[in-house]
Amino acid sequence: MEKQIIQDRQQKIITLLREFCENKLDKEYFEIAERLTLKLGRKRNVPFMTGQPEVWAAAIVHALGTINFLFDKSFDPYISIDDINTYFKTNKSTTGNKSKQIRDLLKLDRWDNEFSTKKMSESNPFANLVMVDGLIVPIDTLPEQYQVAVRQARAVGKDISFTTR
Repeated sequence: MEKQIIQDRQQKIITLLREFCENKLDKEYFEIAERLTLKLGRKRNVPFMTGQPEVWAAAIVHALGTINFLFDKSFDPYISIDDINTYFKTNKSTTGNKSKQIRDLLKLDRWDNEFSTKKMSESNPFANLVMVDGLIVPIDTLPEQYQVAVRQARAVGKDISFTTR
């Protein structure tokens, strides 16, 4: 029974996110917001089971916006935190607190492999670097088979490092 309650609540949040992204952002943001919501729903203690679905939807957008520079006017798409809170009729501090809770729970940060937009992933300054014996080196300085291993691991959202001793 509890599984059904989680799925119902999760679906309500996803519906709110879909409407928001259709009106204010884009399809890519909806896709990563939906993926994040589904991941939260698989946690042992599902965080969105308490509080209003609108607050969680706003917090999910805020969390993704924080790691993808959504609030930076030089980026496209752009939206302000106030616009998110106005749309969902939520409080700025509550949304910010829930967003922080999400980012901490899922260890989200800029250039996250799983929740970055395509533009952010492509602009990742660390994408061409790898750790070898505790030192950061450019991937293209590695032998070809190691370059391939790094790219294959990163293609599935994992990272890799090497030890030569």
